[in-house]
Amino acid sequence: MESSVSMPSALQTAAEKMVKDMKFVGIFAIIYGIIACLTIIGAIFGVPYIFVGIRLREAGDLFLQHTKAGNEQDLIAAYQKQGSSFFIMKVLVIVGLVLFALYIIVMIAVFAMNPDILY
Repeated sequence: MESSVSMPSALQTAAEKMVKDMKFVGIFAIIYGIIACLTIIGAIFGVPYIFVGIRLREAGDLFLQHTKAGNEQDLIAAYQKQGSSFFIMKVLVIVGLVLFALYIIVMIAVFAMNPDILY
């Protein structure tokens, strides 16, 4: 379904800035993911970050297409791509927090069992 109403100029400007930011963050996430994948343990976080970057760049392209053509399907697809990238980031944050908590617990246990390790 094509939109018959053009976007207000303020909304157009905001959308174009958002697309630039999404593309920048997408490229940064892809580069970070590639660097993280240089180690096996880092690949646990690196591969999902690559997907986050790809999804953000795709969403940015779809938002840009929507601002130019006004196609409602582009807007829906852009929100879906953006939503999937946020979901992946949310999972990564939760996994990171769980791993950090486990690390703290292990460190407390190690120091509790052997207090002389600090000296």
